[in-house]
Amino acid sequence: MAAARHLHVVAASIQDRDGAKRPLLWTRLDHPGVRKVWADRGFAGRLVEWTAQILDRELEIVRKAPDQRGFQVQPKRWAVERAFSWLTAHRRLARDYETSPAHSETMIRWAMIDTMVRRLTRGRPGTRPDPRPLSRTDACGLNHLTAEGSPLTS
Repeated sequence: MAAARHLHVVAASIQDRDGAKRPLLWTRLDHPGVRKVWADRGFAGRLVEWTAQILDRELEIVRKAPDQRGFQVQPKRWAVERAFSWLTAHRRLARDYETSPAHSETMIRWAMIDTMVRRLTRGRPGTRPDPRPLSRTDACGLNHLTAEGSPLTS
């Protein structure tokens, strides 16, 4: 039985559409129940036809609404952005420090293992250990100076 491959990093010099064929093939082999894959507009074109003809799967391109102006969260795209935010919370993945796709894959795996271990050991939904500051004075630790009744407000 082949090991499940859930991650495939492609060099930046490879076009998204070209780099997507291998992970789509792995998904077809490792997870035969997956019938539909969502992708952004960078994967449109012949890849959609290739996925339908060769892999017998549907590659749906998530598009903006025709009347959309400005920024709006795209359907199904939020899940990808959420995963990226989890990854960039790890220092090594905040920038592209890795020089090879294999190293990037390894660092992403470590980051996701860390994320899952934290979830399993926490036993409850994620929360920040301390609340985020509400204002600039809170962030500087000066909230006691601007509180009602303090020398600054009298």
